Amino acid sequence: MQSFDVIVVGLGHAGCEAALACARMGLSTLGLTLRADRVAMMSCNPAIGGTAKGHLVRELDALGGEMAFAADQAGTHFVTLNASKGPAVRATRVLCERDAYADAMQATLRAQPGLAVLEGEVAALVTEASRVVGVRLQDGREFASGAVVVTTGTFLQALMHVGEEKSVGGRLGDAAATGLSGNLRALGFTLGRFKTGTPARLLKDSIDWGRCEAQPGEVSPRPFSLRTARSPFPLRPQLQCAITHTTPTTHRILRDNLHASPLFQGDIAGRGPRYCPSLEDKVVRFAQRQRHTVFLEPEGERSPLVYPAGLSTSMPAEVQLAFLRSIPGLEAVEVARFGYAVEYDFAPPTQLRATLETKGVAGLYFAGQLNGTSGYEEAAFQGLLAGINAGLAVQAAPPLVLGRHEAHGAVLLDELVSKGVDEPFRMLTSRSEHRLTLREGNAEFRLRGHGARVGLVSEAHAKETVQRAEQVRGEVARLEATRLITRLRRPEVTYASLGAEDVERPALPAEVCAEVEVEVKYAGYVRMAQVAWTRRGDAHDGWKIPTGFQFREVRGLGAEAVEKLEQAQPDTVGHARRISGLTPAAVSLLLIALRRSA
Repeated sequence: MQSFDVIVVGLGHAGCEAALACARMGLSTLGLTLRADRVAMMSCNPAIGGTAKGHLVRELDALGGEMAFAADQAGTHFVTLNASKGPAVRATRVLCERDAYADAMQATLRAQPGLAVLEGEVAALVTEASRVVGVRLQDGREFASGAVVVTTGTFLQALMHVGEEKSVGGRLGDAAATGLSGNLRALGFTLGRFKTGTPARLLKDSIDWGRCEAQPGEVSPRPFSLRTARSPFPLRPQLQCAITHTTPTTHRILRDNLHASPLFQGDIAGRGPRYCPSLEDKVVRFAQRQRHTVFLEPEGERSPLVYPAGLSTSMPAEVQLAFLRSIPGLEAVEVARFGYAVEYDFAPPTQLRATLETKGVAGLYFAGQLNGTSGYEEAAFQGLLAGINAGLAVQAAPPLVLGRHEAHGAVLLDELVSKGVDEPFRMLTSRSEHRLTLREGNAEFRLRGHGARVGLVSEAHAKETVQRAEQVRGEVARLEATRLITRLRRPEVTYASLGAEDVERPALPAEVCAEVEVEVKYAGYVRMAQVAWTRRGDAHDGWKIPTGFQFREVRGLGAEAVEKLEQAQPDTVGHARRISGLTPAAVSLLLIALRRSA
């Protein structure tokens, strides 16, 4: 029987990061996948990053992960979201050439020493005395290992829906993994059922682009990854996206055909993602809305396909074509393949330790959508940390468990393992009480040292980060010794605008200058937030919430928070704080409202 230090089951976004991490740590690693040509496929939208997700990718990159670097190789449209808002919520989003992204990641896996990739379906985990010792494939082959990382995505007992039509598969063109769910249950794991979906793919030449609002990317974007050279960049021709909207006719077509929707007829039992619902779900839940935004995103320079973000659906094909053609610019659209929903098994993540090792079976780690999350970025960060910790365990080294103050990714993991999920989990910056200091721009200063210590960041790259951090600290200290610091704290004053009167300014890289400005402008807010958080702590957890308290009347409380509070009806603030998905910001608003009503 062939033996490896670590086996990774599944090579989607989580599995690729886990397998690369283990191999780069010097461990013999086996990556198992149903199809080698489908490794790292973007099953849904062809983009990396976005609100909060961009933060995760920057953090993953700082730790030595691969996603940001692959996105830079395939990027065709770079944009900074929330650019007009504060630096803490600004986020990078990169539209990628779909096939180029997978090609880049697959090439990286093939070139990685110590990593073998093999096709095969895992039928069972082999255990001895409550410890995993290997895997057995459907064809009977067995492989031994010191640790196993399971990243099966949406493939466990997966079922696809298009109207009344059902087919077995975790993704169009791919089979489902049918054997492992039963084995996991036999080992004592609880499994649940979630749902995700994807929209139709449209033929580019059938769209009337003149009727849509053009959305160009940034003219001179900065790379996503610290490892990507700044010149020449970007590496691919940049494409233009566009925006259009649904219409009252679109909504009428959907409402008239709800009887044909598997989502509304009970054919789909799994709960879907709140932040990426099916279009028919949006039309019903937000009946007062006259239109919903649709983002038309080309899948590549030479690809004939366009991804219509915002139009996820499992309606029958004929209904999909009808509502698509009711949208401006899509009146004559042709469809390459129709949208569908996928139901799949997931394992509630409260069965995991902070390292993502399972509590019931030693040496076994879960990551990605198996843990009830949504999104490539959430999956990749989990995969990286699961791979790191599996590798450290094999090396008999202490685990890497990041604090919530160090990374949005740490908040993601902590929320999963401590609170669990009742719907596919998406990371939001509002989930972090330390969001003012967890910015994209300072991710390398927060995390690259950890990456170097576990062997994923080179000594040269680590030294570069140390040098930049020292430059930031030194320049902030110099400014604090002058009257210029007071001026720079003003919102309308920039670091660049001080140049004429700052004769002693040193020559610094652009990214260092940007971080100096943010550090100066945010210093006061950060101190106030830290003081407030320290004072608050858990001191208010015993605060009683009156029976019949009207959560809907709490000013600033979002619809999701209201829904969760009304469902849970917490007796105390501490109870509210522990509700899955309720953010620290929502708890703060609740406290303010309780004080006012006292």
